[in-house]
Amino acid sequence: MLFSLFLIFVGAAVFATAALMARQSLIIGYILLGVVLGPSALGWVTDTGLIQDISNIGIIFLLFLLGLHLSPNKLFDLLKQTTFVTLLSSGSFALIGWAIASLAGFSMINSIVVGVACMFSSTIIGLKLLPTTVLHHRHTGEVIISVLLFQDLIAIVVLLGLKAASSQQNALTEFAKLVVLFPALIGVAWALKEYVLLKFFHKYDRIQEYVFLLTLAWCLGISELAYAVGFSHETGAFIAGITVATSPIAMFITESLKPLRDFFLVLFFFALGAGLNINELGAIWVPAVILGVVMLLVKPAIFRFALRKVSETNRLGWETGFRLGQMSEFSLLIVFVALQSSIIDSATVYFVQVATLVTFIGSSYSVVLRYPTPVAVSEKLRRD
Repeated sequence: MLFSLFLIFVGAAVFATAALMARQSLIIGYILLGVVLGPSALGWVTDTGLIQDISNIGIIFLLFLLGLHLSPNKLFDLLKQTTFVTLLSSGSFALIGWAIASLAGFSMINSIVVGVACMFSSTIIGLKLLPTTVLHHRHTGEVIISVLLFQDLIAIVVLLGLKAASSQQNALTEFAKLVVLFPALIGVAWALKEYVLLKFFHKYDRIQEYVFLLTLAWCLGISELAYAVGFSHETGAFIAGITVATSPIAMFITESLKPLRDFFLVLFFFALGAGLNINELGAIWVPAVILGVVMLLVKPAIFRFALRKVSETNRLGWETGFRLGQMSEFSLLIVFVALQSSIIDSATVYFVQVATLVTFIGSSYSVVLRYPTPVAVSEKLRRD
């Protein structure tokens, strides 16, 4: 494990430098490093499963920090504003993805799962390439976050549906569990925050090391509680963040966890590249690339159209579309769960993997060159 971490982070420094010199985002460097060092190329890092498990913590911290930025009242306001935009765009992406998969020769059920996987944009890329000034102080940031949140909620419902399809319980039972346990989970988290967490925060808030440890315990504890009752760790982390968003200490928590989040996200994108088995691509890589390119072209246009329908400006519509112009880590998670549930075959997984990587690379490149980001090569566009 230690040697693997040495290879990953030394390699990440080298590839990140090359990515910046090529006017690409750092994320692309991490993905390409995974492909090069992974089992299908040099094979220097072979335990990609372990790396993937560790890297998932990065997604947990990302959603925890996302929840910290939003009070419950603001969250509901944002979701109401973008319901139409999210539903229209997600439905359009699903239809296009289904059509391309069908033309590529996939069966109906495989094509449907591909279509569902195309519905979502990447929370990681969307937020990582969004400057803090845009995230907190501009309407663009609010729109992007609200669309991503609504998509994440849809993804959670899809994952629950796939879980129901693979279990002995029927879909009605799983839906009932969602209706009953989800509000209960929020209630438990809120009660623990009010009567336990904040009391310790207020008593020992001068000891930064303790606040940091208590924050980690809170994030991972609620995440594990959510998983224990049938939801994802990411769902629990988001709930953990929202419940303390109104606390005076929320800003300190945000700043203290950012380096830890970035550490794990390097592992996440490395694992994404390392998990791509080049030898298994065969004849699917051409239609997969076509799907990725089509998504890159249609997502900005559809987001712009949908946002114009709700009276947003052309400029905001295009920027939102380009920043959300990729497929998602949820796209990968959905096909992996569907494969484990024996709903789809492995070729469909590789098809979505390649398309997702194409959109990650293309979208990151277009955003870095066109809009302000923390990792822009141009000094004019670089903002924290």
